[in-house]
Amino acid sequence: MQPYSLYLHIPFCRHRCGYCDFNTYAGLESLIPTYVAALREELRRVASAARRRLPVHTVFFGGGTPSLLPAADLAGLLSTIREVFEVREGAEITLEANPEGLTRAYLRELFATGFIRLSLGMQSARPDELRLLERTHDPLAVIEAVKAARQAGFDNLNLDLIFGLPYQTLKDWQLSLKAALDLEPEHLSLYALTLEHGTPLAHHVGRGLLPAPDPDLAAEMYEWSAETLDSHGYRQYEISNWARLDGDGELLSCRHNLQYWRNLPYLGFGAGAHGYAGGVRTVNIYAPQAFIRRLMGEEAQTARVDFPASPAAVEAIRIDRRAEMSETLFMGLRLTREGVSVEGFRERFGCAPQEQFGEEIQELVDLGLLEFSNKGGGSLRLTPRGRLLGNQVFIRFV
Repeated sequence: MQPYSLYLHIPFCRHRCGYCDFNTYAGLESLIPTYVAALREELRRVASAARRRLPVHTVFFGGGTPSLLPAADLAGLLSTIREVFEVREGAEITLEANPEGLTRAYLRELFATGFIRLSLGMQSARPDELRLLERTHDPLAVIEAVKAARQAGFDNLNLDLIFGLPYQTLKDWQLSLKAALDLEPEHLSLYALTLEHGTPLAHHVGRGLLPAPDPDLAAEMYEWSAETLDSHGYRQYEISNWARLDGDGELLSCRHNLQYWRNLPYLGFGAGAHGYAGGVRTVNIYAPQAFIRRLMGEEAQTARVDFPASPAAVEAIRIDRRAEMSETLFMGLRLTREGVSVEGFRERFGCAPQEQFGEEIQELVDLGLLEFSNKGGGSLRLTPRGRLLGNQVFIRFV
């Protein structure tokens, strides 16, 4: 059986950053104990509805700020996961964390519990850029967090950074990326700033209080980053992600995110979490208070649960074959090295991608945005130019 991935959404933050449009809430930390109890109940209900013990090979705690949870709560959630799912040996268990406040004692507890991967929201090495983004940490906090993580036993660290900020120069960005490289993480995620509708940062740019990001400069930053990371031993495996090799020569890519990009089954738990399994895409109710009611309220125990949905689901949409093929193609094209295997696509759907999307693929090949790893076969991949214009490629298959 194809192993599953689990995503657990922790929607709490001490402060909501000005660029963020994720399902996060500041000032609701008092809900954490009951929210954790509701999450554990949701895990049990969905696992029971599956009617068989599902194999799991990755678990990802995202947010929000999962590191706001006490270590005992995170340990309890992992205990429930192991109780109701078959967690495979060597499973990748990741925690997203903000750098500030991460102590060696806290991280040691997490490592002892089974977390093996830590993803830190560094974002920038410049204090002025962190203030612009409304981040609550300073550059020193990142250094201290990495040091504490290493002392706690973590040997698989990711750092998130954002480029293309208002006022940011190429030199500014180079300083941040070099600072990240000095910390020697196993993995780096580099994201171009996106102005999301409704966020304070988008509002400030819209009113002319901040300059809009310069796409040409952002492209220059991206190309410089790719060259620099390659020279430092990092291999790009996805549009925004780079990883080093471990001691056995294996790429330390994020296995959990590979599950998404390969359009393989994952279950989403928590307020606003999304999932995709059994050909059904699920979306949970967004408000943490409503999520808690759905799992812990009077009607929770009698609510009907049809796998993969939980009592918290507000959407459960069956995806037809054409949509699954389309999603498999445009998600897989994010994988810069792997791309979409023509033979793998044929095994999954009974046809090659060219048979279903021939006109679109040929147009993108002619534009120099897509290529085959060998003539007419192998894998379909983005060209280096296609990586800069990925959205122009993906939209052809939506």
